[in-house]
This record gives sequence, structure tokens and C-alpha cells, in this order.
Amino acid sequence: KEQLYSEQHSSLINKAYQTLLNPLSRGLYLLELNGVEPAQETDCDADSTFLMEIMEINEKLAEAKNEDMLEEIEMLIKVKQEELTKDVTAAFERDDLQEAKKLLAKMKYFANVEDKLKNKKMPS
Repeated sequence: KEQLYSEQHSSLINKAYQTLLNPLSRGLYLLELNGVEPAQETDCDADSTFLMEIMEINEKLAEAKNEDMLEEIEMLIKVKQEELTKDVTAAFERDDLQEAKKLLAKMKYFANVEDKLKNKKMPS
């Protein structure tokens, strides 16, 4: 009985740790705790400049022919994610949940591009 209890709680602790470890999932969880629905992809309240930036990165990724090009895109994504993480942290600190929601929506776009990048880098 005690072993089962330990296993169940160990699983919950691992899930909590993974959620809090990643800035995007942590931010989405904080929104949830505050009763704010995360932005939906269909909301598309991301500004057109941002959407153009995402399109350009996706195009670069589609055209990338070698490891150097992929690493360049990877660095760009990393820098953008770090900037957004700082901004979302600041938004939560000043209790601006709507701004945090918008920034987390942008982080989701970058997470999707990052997934595409990882798939492309995997050896066939």
C-alpha cells in the first residue's frame, strides 16, 4: 500500500517538475492558476509583424541545406525564446496576465518551429 502511494506521488512530482522546468508550460500553468484561458492558435491575436517573422523563420528552415544553416536558425530561436521568457516573467511580476497570455502565444509559435527544427536535424 505504501509502495503504491509512493509510486503515485513520485509520478505527480515528476510531472510537476517537468511542467515548471519549461518556461512555456510553466507560464501556461500560471495562467491556468489565475483562471486565464491560454490564447488559441485561431485567435491569431499575434501582430502581423510577428507572424511575418515566424513565416520567414519557417521559410529559412524549409530551405536549410546544411548543418550550419540549421544551427543559425537554432540560435535565432534560442535568443527569441530567451527574450520572450524575460518578457513573460516581467508581465507576471507586474500581474499583467493579458500581456503574459499574448507572450506565451508567441512562445508557442517558436516552440512549434523548434520542433520542426529538431525533426529536420534528426538523421534520416
